[in-house]
Amino acid sequence: MKIEVISSIEEFESILETNSEFFLLKHSLTCPISGAANIQYEHFSEDATVPCYTLYVQESRLLANHIAEVFSIRHESPQVLHFSNGKIVWHESHGAITTQRLKEA
Repeated sequence: MKIEVISSIEEFESILETNSEFFLLKHSLTCPISGAANIQYEHFSEDATVPCYTLYVQESRLLANHIAEVFSIRHESPQVLHFSNGKIVWHESHGAITTQRLKEA
């Protein structure tokens, strides 16, 4: 499935309302650890059956902070969040973001 980049709270809220399940990667464009996590996420998305989204933390700081606040989860980057029925049901960060762990989520 193609990864869609989002950048605004409005886009995120629309995704939350229209998708019962999806993944979101918070990705830092300048961090090598985030770059490695992004590669794993891209591999995962190739066979994913649910939508996959990415936000670039440097360009979407308001959205990253909004998600952390609304869902009472500490912001990390890289960080992948698995949403189901409007709630975060699984999350992982840094080197723990692997294609295999994403498939198991």
